[in-house]
Amino acid sequence: MKIAFIGIGGLGGYFGGRLSKAGNDVVFIARGAMLEALRKHGLRVESPLGEIVLPSVNATGDPSSAGQVDVVFVTTKAWQVSEAAKQIGSLIGPDTVVVPFQNGVEAYDQLAAVLGPEHVLGGMCHVIAMVAAPGVIRHVGFDPLITIGEWNNKPTPRLSRLVECLRAAGLETRVPENIQVALWEKFEFIASFGGVGGVTRAPAGVIRSLPETRSLLERAMQEIVGLAQACGVPVPEGSVASTMRFIDSLPPEGTASMQRDLVNGRPSELEAQSGAVVRLGRAHSFRTPVHEFIYSALLPGERRARAEISF
Repeated sequence: MKIAFIGIGGLGGYFGGRLSKAGNDVVFIARGAMLEALRKHGLRVESPLGEIVLPSVNATGDPSSAGQVDVVFVTTKAWQVSEAAKQIGSLIGPDTVVVPFQNGVEAYDQLAAVLGPEHVLGGMCHVIAMVAAPGVIRHVGFDPLITIGEWNNKPTPRLSRLVECLRAAGLETRVPENIQVALWEKFEFIASFGGVGGVTRAPAGVIRSLPETRSLLERAMQEIVGLAQACGVPVPEGSVASTMRFIDSLPPEGTASMQRDLVNGRPSELEAQSGAVVRLGRAHSFRTPVHEFIYSALLPGERRARAEISF
């Protein structure tokens, strides 16, 4: 398949590298030091599953130079999705599908508003991968998982072809019964764990062991389950218990990417996570006091990281 990745960080580099190694025609849409490194030295993926070295890759800063593709994976940060949607129109042909891999529950709507819902699938991934250096991606931790599905949850030939392509590259891929439920269940985990971690500055082992922070985390997740149901997404009531079992299995030192960005003074996905809970709660007249607190407490640091205020 001809596949484009836009936003070449840990996600785009890892999955793009695996798909390219498997023989797909992959174009990496990048910028800055990453683009320069890809053009000069290719891509290297360091992984416990085996190193991938691609001495030469197709990398560009101009999406219009790539032509139409079969699939576009959007692997930017969540706050960059709307801008990415405007840039990739030239990649879209009659049968092109676009798959977002962001944390959160708003990327589908953002892409569909610009590109048309007929082109967009629901998607997400579970992977710990980061940029070790320009052109070098480091994968650590558990085996990656991709979850994709048509927004109406019906099987289609294009979905089957994409799943086959991903699995042929050695990427574990699942199609859930309800892609929207799957997205909200991940959102329940990542927005709550990242938000509580951002406020407490504590790792998973501490958050889950102190009764006070464990309760705060559970209440944050319960809010998202209730909000999902208010939005018409039937997340099951037992979701919080199963998510807590997953959190209990994390390494004690584990933290979420949003927490790490906040601690290090970098722009984070606060708006796409706690901010989205607050916005959607207000839009559906559903109270979210825990996330209101988390969002309000973390907002000054986020604004400082974006150079919007100083203190």
